[in-house]
Formats: sequence, structure tokens, C-alpha cells
Amino acid sequence: MGGIWGSRIKIAVFGESHGAAIGVTLSGLPPGITLDIEGIEREMARRAPGRSPLSTPRAESDKFEIVSGFFEGKTTGTPLCAIIRNGDARSADYQRHVFRPGHADLPVYYKYNGFADHRGGGHSSGRLTAPLVFAGAIAKQILARRGIRIGARISGIAGIDDANATPEQVIEVSGDAFPVIDKTAAARMTEAVLEAKERGDSVGGVIECAALGVPAGWGDPFFDSLESVISGMMFSIPAVKGVEFGDGFKLAGMTGSASNDQMRVEDGAVRFLSNRSGGINGGISNGQPLVFRVAVRATPTVGAEQTTVDISKMETVAAAFGGRHDPCIVPRAVPAAEAGLALCLLDFYLGEYVK
Repeated sequence: MGGIWGSRIKIAVFGESHGAAIGVTLSGLPPGITLDIEGIEREMARRAPGRSPLSTPRAESDKFEIVSGFFEGKTTGTPLCAIIRNGDARSADYQRHVFRPGHADLPVYYKYNGFADHRGGGHSSGRLTAPLVFAGAIAKQILARRGIRIGARISGIAGIDDANATPEQVIEVSGDAFPVIDKTAAARMTEAVLEAKERGDSVGGVIECAALGVPAGWGDPFFDSLESVISGMMFSIPAVKGVEFGDGFKLAGMTGSASNDQMRVEDGAVRFLSNRSGGINGGISNGQPLVFRVAVRATPTVGAEQTTVDISKMETVAAAFGGRHDPCIVPRAVPAAEAGLALCLLDFYLGEYVK
């Protein structure tokens, strides 16, 4: 069924960018789990718009209201539902029949026979990552109590790369407002974003995600592989156009002997000499840190006039598009990627240990 994700837990995200509210329902959470509400609020603030010159000026508090499944500070085991009110929509910037290049306007028009809410991208908007981050914050708290830590950083923006980082370093900087290792690279990335903003343009980048403490044996070969599930979740985040694990596409140019992660026994345990596969072999976790990267395209809405179509007249037109958009979505996509990873790992955790 479209719009519902998960095997052991079920997640449904609902609402539109300019509607009354957006939200999420989580079914399958175990009962009796204490939630750190302030911790969830901190995660939401990381993604919230209007708090940086690098993001959209749309000002949304992203305050959430839990309306079910949570009682006296603990989960009840029944579906947990939270809503986030929209408060700063500016719908006049959007045209129903003139499609924005690069956005989902055209395919959504055909999928829903022209009845979808087009304002701000409607249900396809990046605004819908706010409820994803809410759900992921809960997942991160559950996993953290079992020794699993998750984080992400900006690996690059506009072709400017951050320094190489260990999974531990990725997690250490993940909570920063601009999570990078090399502060000089951060300054150059920031300058590139602001220059694009000044031109009315946008830039994309790469996010690196990591998880520590994931035991060996999670995932199944083929259709329920750890890589398949994580990749599917990452591609649910608007603007993500690529995913690679470990050394990813570099492996295609390497020999088998060079690309293999060799092993040895040390102190009575199996130790790896490298982690080129990103902690996964055969779709199953091997006990090493999970490491993967996602490619995030530049925000499609730009100030320049572009060629597109007016579907109501079936004519080719030239149009410039308004609206308030991020000149680079990468910084606010970092917590969304973390949230998605956390939900995937929680789903596997519930399958392995919670019966």
C-alpha cells in the first residue's frame, strides 16, 4: 500500500506543505518506552527552516503535538500519532498548471489526475521530512539505549569536499549546525551556497551517514537486504538521487584482492583490516560500522527563467518561479538522513530481538 513503510513497525506520513498540518503515525512501537521530549525537540530544530541564511526564509517552528499512543510519559503500544502545524505558508507563489522543472509537479499531476494540492509541492514537498525526523528521533532514542549510535555529516557541497572522516568522527560532528570535519572546507562551502543564493541559483552536495554498534547478522539476502531497505528509505527523502555504501562506485574500478575487506582473529574475535563494503556483505551486517553516502541534488526552484509547459493550454512557456526555497538543501537533509537510517535499524532490531 502506498504511503506506508516498514515491516515490524509501520510508518505513515501525511499532510501537504501548505495544508493545515503535516504528521506521522507509527504503529508497532513496543509499550512502556520513555521518550525524551526535549531530545525530540532538538532533532526537530536541526531540520527546521528559517534559522540560517543557508536555508529557506519560511519560518516554521516545527512544534509537534503527540495526539495518541503516548500516556504518562511512555509509549502505550498503540499507534503513536503526532501532528505539526503549518504556520508560514505563502501559497500565491505557486501556479497549478505551470510545472516547475526538476520538481514532482508533472508526475504528481498525472498520478492524481490533477487533483493534488500543488502548493509548495503538496505531499511531495521536502516539508514532509519534518514528521520523518520526529519518527527518527524516537527510533534513535530506542537504539541508543541498546548501544547503537547514529550520525551524519556534510561530505561535500558544490564540489567542495570535507576531509576524510572515521565513523566516530561523523557521529561526533553530526549535531553541529554545519556538520563538517574541516572548518576551512566549511567556510568555502558556505561561501558557495551564499554565492548561488545571490545569483538566484542553488547547489547540491553529499551526505555521509554512519552507525556504530550494529551487530552482525541484521538483514536478509536479496529483497530484504540491509542495503535495500536503507536505500529505499533514503530515496524517500526528496532531492536524494544516489546512494553508495562503503567505497561505493570506486569498487567498480578495483580488483577483487584490493576491494575485499580481509579478516583476522584478534583477542578471540574476528577483526577486519578495512571497511570498503560499508559494514554489509551479502545484504547482512558484518559487525563493522555502517557507512554510506547519499547524493542530494540542487534545489530545483531557481530565480532564472526556464522553459516548461502550461498543461491547461498544452503550450510550451517560459516562466520564472517564486517561492521561498533553500539555496542548498544539504544541511537540513542531514537530520532527515539520520532519521531514515534510525528507522531502518529500529525495524531490523524489532525483528531480531523483540518478539
